[in-house]
Amino acid sequence: MKGIEVKKSFNMEEQKKITKKYTNGEVTVVWQPHVCIHSAICFKQLPQVFDPRKRPWVTIEGAETEAIVEQIKKCPSGALSYYMNDEQVGKVEVENDTVVEVLANGPLIVYGNLTIKDAAGNEKKQHKVTAFCRCGGSQNKPFCDGSHAKIGFEG
Repeated sequence: MKGIEVKKSFNMEEQKKITKKYTNGEVTVVWQPHVCIHSAICFKQLPQVFDPRKRPWVTIEGAETEAIVEQIKKCPSGALSYYMNDEQVGKVEVENDTVVEVLANGPLIVYGNLTIKDAAGNEKKQHKVTAFCRCGGSQNKPFCDGSHAKIGFEG
């Protein structure tokens, strides 16, 4: 069954944290716009599926499931994720080594499984790709929210 599901909250703070799902019956793409850092990797590399000029901006029928999944795995913020419809919904852990990449004028990208402990000792598990703020401007520290582009961060 093809379609779009949009979940919204009436709480003003929660309205910023909507989740959109797009499915082709085989895979469901999950987009969390409040997590997106607008790296543009998705639409530069797979524009037949991801096109921010269109509404909806995800056209799941634009490519084969395998191509969509491979592209989502490259999302540096984790704003795009997926699950196979015949599998239980959940995060897929990466089995490879952890790799750290510094993006010019942007975030620190970490590929791999992480446990992040905040100042209060709370732990959060991250899988696949995590983008950490380097500019200091993120409203979602320690994670990048794309503020580096707005403030002209160079580094």
